[in-house]
Amino acid sequence: MNGDKAELSGFDIVMVGQQAWDTDIGSNCKNIALELSKTNRVLYVNSPLDRSTRYRKRNDPGVGERLAVINGRKTGLVKIQENLWTLYPNCMVESINWLNHAWLFNFFNRRNNTKFARAIKACVATLGFNDFILFNDNEIFKAFYLSEMLSPKLSVYYSRDYMLAVDYWKKHGEVLEPLLIADSDLCVANSEYLSDYCGRYNPNAYYVGQGCDLELFNPDRITSVAGMLPAGRALIGYVGALHELRLDLGVLEYIARSRPEWVLVLVGPESELFEKSRLHDLPNVIFTGKKPPEQLSAYIQAFDVCINPQLVNEVTIGNYPRKIDEYLAMGKPVVATKTRAMEIFSAHMYLCTSKEDYVSQIEMALTDNSGQKENMRKAFAATHTWEHSVNAIKKAIANHI
Repeated sequence: MNGDKAELSGFDIVMVGQQAWDTDIGSNCKNIALELSKTNRVLYVNSPLDRSTRYRKRNDPGVGERLAVINGRKTGLVKIQENLWTLYPNCMVESINWLNHAWLFNFFNRRNNTKFARAIKACVATLGFNDFILFNDNEIFKAFYLSEMLSPKLSVYYSRDYMLAVDYWKKHGEVLEPLLIADSDLCVANSEYLSDYCGRYNPNAYYVGQGCDLELFNPDRITSVAGMLPAGRALIGYVGALHELRLDLGVLEYIARSRPEWVLVLVGPESELFEKSRLHDLPNVIFTGKKPPEQLSAYIQAFDVCINPQLVNEVTIGNYPRKIDEYLAMGKPVVATKTRAMEIFSAHMYLCTSKEDYVSQIEMALTDNSGQKENMRKAFAATHTWEHSVNAIKKAIANHI
């Protein structure tokens, strides 16, 4: 590795995390990998297949692809583009999170990490990666021992969600994540809440902001959904997963019932609780279901006001919702729940602390819009590119090379 640390170029970087390259949802880590690969060689390592997933999702094409690699029928190393490869590990790990005894979990977790590390070592040898940087995207368990086993030049922990608020991660993660953060050379986070959290255990914690793929949300380059949504009525819209862990069902119902002349449009896959909610009984609520990423901007363009009525809990309080930048990039008025992560947007959107606030702020957003404000929103969103966020990551890493 003959890199220029000032620009962080010419380095070898191995990235591990929770989200696979073939995921069908937005992924911070994929966007970061694409940006880093412009000036560095990057290996994006998918999480190894675990035995539980192998049986639960046996008919999933992705599971079939991974089994083909494990069984030696396919190569796991795939070149995505110049300087960027992805690896599907040729190992299967055990599903161990159900284990209650910490010592037993740690024993099997080390075994899982050993298999994972072996697959990575073979691949980096094939690619000729030497003295590489290890970048861990919130993978607390399967990557817990990787820094020890792979001996990278530098280890970076990326925090983009407060994982310990989720039961799966909380069970063993309450002990392991602080240790992983402390053991990393530095931590980078996409919200100030999370950089403060990492800073409790590691003094080298940096806020690096969030990126947005603005090309997908360019109001001058979208298709229309005219005819798919009612005309002549104010359209109040949300785009994203519909899950009670993150969204306030009570606020959504209150908006719809308080203003029957508005149409509430919810674009995204629903959890079981959302599917059974009373929202489906209201005539002015439209569920579109899951839509391809390339269609989301068309729906946002059709909305008069975009909303993000998230619950305030451990999961969301430090969360930086990508959708806010996507809404603003389209120039749309945005009404959202007030959290610390939302403070940086306060000059460009309407923030709420109650369901009543939502109705009054949406009313204000509907009447207080202008071309000038739309341009200001677009300009602000344009500062939140992946190039900008990854440059902050590069700077943080360069400080420690």
